[in-house]
Amino acid sequence: MLRLVLRLRPCVRSARPAVLSGPAPVPRQLRQLHSNRSLGRSTHATTGILSCHARVLPQQTAAFSQSNRVYSLPPHQKVELPALSPTMQLGTIARWEKKEGEKINEGDLIAEVETDKATVGFEMLEECYLAKILVPEGTRDVPIGAVICITVDNPDLIPAFKDFTLEKLAALAPAAAAAPPPPAAPAAAAAPTPPQAPGSTYPPHMKILLPALSPTMTMGTVQRWEKKVGEKLNEGDLLAEIETDKATIGFEVQEEGYLAKIMIPEGTRDVPLGTPLCIMVEKESDIKAFADYVETGVTATPPPAPVASPPPAAAPAAPAPPAAAAPAAAARKGRVFASPLAKKLAAEKGIDLAQVTGTGPDGRITKKDIETFVPSKAAPPPVAPAAAPAAPIPGRAPAAPAVAAVPTGTFTDIPISNIRRVIAQRLMQSKQTIPHYYLSVDINMDQVLELRKELNAEVKADNIKLSVNDFIIKASALACLKVPEANSSWMDTVIRQNHVVDVSVAVSTPNGLITPIVFNAHIKGLATISKDIGSLATKAREGKLQPHEFQGGTFTVSNLGMYGIKNFSAIINPPQACILAVGGSEKRLLPADNEKGFDVASMMSVTLSCDHRVVDGAVGAQWLAEFRKFLEKPVTMLL
Repeated sequence: MLRLVLRLRPCVRSARPAVLSGPAPVPRQLRQLHSNRSLGRSTHATTGILSCHARVLPQQTAAFSQSNRVYSLPPHQKVELPALSPTMQLGTIARWEKKEGEKINEGDLIAEVETDKATVGFEMLEECYLAKILVPEGTRDVPIGAVICITVDNPDLIPAFKDFTLEKLAALAPAAAAAPPPPAAPAAAAAPTPPQAPGSTYPPHMKILLPALSPTMTMGTVQRWEKKVGEKLNEGDLLAEIETDKATIGFEVQEEGYLAKIMIPEGTRDVPLGTPLCIMVEKESDIKAFADYVETGVTATPPPAPVASPPPAAAPAAPAPPAAAAPAAAARKGRVFASPLAKKLAAEKGIDLAQVTGTGPDGRITKKDIETFVPSKAAPPPVAPAAAPAAPIPGRAPAAPAVAAVPTGTFTDIPISNIRRVIAQRLMQSKQTIPHYYLSVDINMDQVLELRKELNAEVKADNIKLSVNDFIIKASALACLKVPEANSSWMDTVIRQNHVVDVSVAVSTPNGLITPIVFNAHIKGLATISKDIGSLATKAREGKLQPHEFQGGTFTVSNLGMYGIKNFSAIINPPQACILAVGGSEKRLLPADNEKGFDVASMMSVTLSCDHRVVDGAVGAQWLAEFRKFLEKPVTMLL
């Protein structure tokens, strides 16, 4: 059974009208942790963080009540049910872990939701109080986006929600729509029924939202649309290719229908999760009704133009920082939206929230914004241009010339892909938070090379060619069984020791590094490992890896020996505790008790990077000793 734990922040904040301005805040980030249980063994591997943003419509769209502010209640947050898998449409509230009135601390589990794929636990990322449970335990078929509970920041506000129900929540939508609308608000916005379009004149249709295609995905890039507007869609058809933070993944259609409208064009980057990608209808005759459809609150951004080098300036202009800073200051007038944790950190550091630019939904200031905030320096007063160049003064060095513009064509700006961005974030996180240490050893590879030559002759008819890397992966898996501490993960509160060995193999692709997994490597033969590696490497380079093929893993092998690298130190792939860096083999002279007094042997250098929180130095050395034994006497891998 697959069990997931999802960390959730409240999705929509509502407040009193006297202190509100601008559109309502939108859902915050989600975090997902998942585990695998199969074939009678239980393994739990944290695979990353799933962040999910859902867009909401402006206040004039009364039909979407979750996007409208509630004017008759104190400030509160409405927690909605998000899409927890690409195919999820409904969910079941399995159990509430918190009761009404209880305080919820950061990281507390508040509920478990059963989806079509797994049971998911919700954890709050900020402190709050559970004011009202709107969907009781055992409620089945709860639609995505339904409000399941109300939270507040102050316990004194809880009594105001004592008699609050879903019926009252639905009744608040027309009340909010009855407020003075903007001058250009359409008349259809006052419709009380919840259609899927901004108005009520559109035929029945379905919005296809961008799902989370990997646990750490927060946004995606629409690489290519495989279908055109007006084409028929059959169940299982490939609709589009989405570039995630891990790979390019095909997005399949789950139902039959017709593609009526594409709202996000090809090449659009950084599309948040939950953004409507396209419109699908059941009847072909309904396609024309969506020719001019525009999603309220969603702006389709065209693909970015290639970055060109700026032309050289004709003359250096006088700097004017005060004028440039004026719009930023004006943008922070009025109420500043910030999370409670961000406000606390700002108060501790003495930071004025009005000077911080929020990166959260609707410009909301988050903890990360406070931590990365750098106070702006006072701009120097502008210098008036001289009427004529002054003559040089004898005995005084001439003034330094103004900084010349960078010549055109001396550099190229390469846009950062989602994959490259996540690689950078995860490697920095690993290097900054994990106490690495490194152990190196030289291994005599003569017997492995001889055995490889013999086995390749045996399996040549089956079109199988064993590589040295296949032996390394097999030996690594068996060494992990001998020293299970190296096959473990740091889980903050516990050290999880895995009972199976899933070896992640680092593969270089044009888009960046990815680590497809050889599952159950400890029980697979060399031929099977070789086939798996060949298939996974091809898929990785073509961008066709599925999420389950690169998410997880208990131990990683990175081999740069084929590039002539003698040795190197690799960065640990969290939450794993070890990664093995493999260099190339070279001929060396070794002392020997023979007539010549020496032997020539093929020696390979390997370096084991260990997480000192999980693996002590002596344990790491023990793992390398077992690994070395398996390669120097490869027949022992048969025992």
